[in-house]
Amino acid sequence: MKYVASYLVVAMFIIGITPRVYAGFSPSEVISMLSFERSSDLEKIRKVLEMKMVRERLRELGFTPDEVEKRLSQLSDQQIHQLALNIDEFQVGGGSGLAILIVILLIAIVVGVIIYVSGHRVVIEKEK
Repeated sequence: MKYVASYLVVAMFIIGITPRVYAGFSPSEVISMLSFERSSDLEKIRKVLEMKMVRERLRELGFTPDEVEKRLSQLSDQQIHQLALNIDEFQVGGGSGLAILIVILLIAIVVGVIIYVSGHRVVIEKEK
């Protein structure tokens, strides 16, 4: 039973630390961007630029809304599409706090299981 539990702990640890890989089919020919994709990408970018935090940050950096719009119009279709894709990947507020908490909790559980399986006892005594 101890060997099975040890194996399961090691297997879960290895499965837990492996990075995610997102795979998919890649086209064999170049896909051209259509004009409606540019307009939808521009709309997505404009929605983000309308957010209060983004507007204030751009203002702090010295950009007026007209300058931002002018620079957007100078971007190529590929650059606009790339920017729209990057916007989808942003996590507002970081979002890594929960991940760190989960990792710490998993490490504590693994250490507890290893101590339990090995038969050791942790005894805390108060000094007199």
